[in-house]
Amino acid sequence: MYVLDASAFIEEFETEESVATIPAVREELSDGAGYRYDAMEGAGMHVHLPDSDVLDRVRRAADSTGDLEVLSDTDLRLLAAAFELDGTLVTDDYAMQNVAETLELDTEVVAQDGITERRDWLFQCQGCGREFEEQHDRCPVCGSDLARKNPN
Repeated sequence: MYVLDASAFIEEFETEESVATIPAVREELSDGAGYRYDAMEGAGMHVHLPDSDVLDRVRRAADSTGDLEVLSDTDLRLLAAAFELDGTLVTDDYAMQNVAETLELDTEVVAQDGITERRDWLFQCQGCGREFEEQHDRCPVCGSDLARKNPN
């Protein structure tokens, strides 16, 4: 089963396999992509609501990689749906692919190149330059904003 992100509808992803998504994806779509969602739903696409326990597990995985702050609620719910349905997540979103890798979910891209490696992001203070492995609201040393930094 393929679990479809908005990019799958926008880029006209096609498959003979069964497909699923979540209701919030429809809110991200307009014009032709929205019509494709409606048509696929009418043709039997499974619209899934993931369990809250699985959603919590996805949030923990996203927090561990440093992607939690850049993922929307819709992104997290799609990851949870793919996990629950043991599906292949179809997305061009790099942060979603990174978390999917952590959860050992298969992914397929539509219009972009996929990720080449999983990353655990670091966070660097914009004031004092110190690096942290965990996201904080502000630098615990000087109080400045933190920015996500590639660990390599």
